[in-house]
Amino acid sequence: MKGLAASALEALAAARALGCEAEVYEDIGKTLEQADAALLSRLVEGTHTHAARRADEMRATYELALAVEIAAREGARIVWLPTVDAENESPSRRPADPQGKRPVWAALQEDLQRTGVPWEPVRVVDGNGKPLPQLREVLRVVARHQMVLATGHLSRDEIFTVVEEAKAAGVQCVVVTHPDFPTQRLSVEDQRRLARAGAWLERCFGSAHSGKISWEELAEIIRAVGAAHSFLSSDLRQVHVPPVEDGLPLLADRLLALGFQEEPIRAMVENTVRIARLEGQR
Repeated sequence: MKGLAASALEALAAARALGCEAEVYEDIGKTLEQADAALLSRLVEGTHTHAARRADEMRATYELALAVEIAAREGARIVWLPTVDAENESPSRRPADPQGKRPVWAALQEDLQRTGVPWEPVRVVDGNGKPLPQLREVLRVVARHQMVLATGHLSRDEIFTVVEEAKAAGVQCVVVTHPDFPTQRLSVEDQRRLARAGAWLERCFGSAHSGKISWEELAEIIRAVGAAHSFLSSDLRQVHVPPVEDGLPLLADRLLALGFQEEPIRAMVENTVRIARLEGQR
């Protein structure tokens, strides 16, 4: 009984601080009124299940943070959060391509699943959208080694959570990976908010070249958000695309043809260099 009393007192103290003590008191009372052997069994078994889950989470947290730590000591400069293995890229959430095209990695994942290889998304937030311990530990390592953090293929809400957590952890350079990509597709206002929060917006040749966004729309978004907050990237090295080294010149040529002056293009290229040199603090 002392254990139950301690749990009730702790819960009520926390509820009092949040201004909802009466509601929590009533909820605890109803739970105790319904208490029986089944509830006791659920408490006991649930505690063991929760403890095992927490042990797995802490093990995963240690392993991920250690991997980033080793990579940093080996000279790695950029940490990408989940890309093709992001929960946002799961088949049920991936938007249909109007041209019927599927990403190369999607076809690979589906083929592996057909052969019996399981696929589980790599999550960075829990079911309530709160940062997982693994994410917080990775962010601490990224901040300590002054690395660049890229948001990968996370969803809109995940991106906002990560940018906020990264800045709070002391990460100085945060890149929002291709915000115009179909599985991100951030609005102009969202991109402006992220820029105000201190994040860089990546403008990819690959997205427009593959038809995932029109060149005209990409140009409009850059103008609306601002070249000062953007940097140019090729996002190439996939099959059936130009060589990586051609990406930036081709992107610059396209922007010139769409009416951009040389100055904003040069500014975005210089931003690319600053980020690559770990000088992209904002």
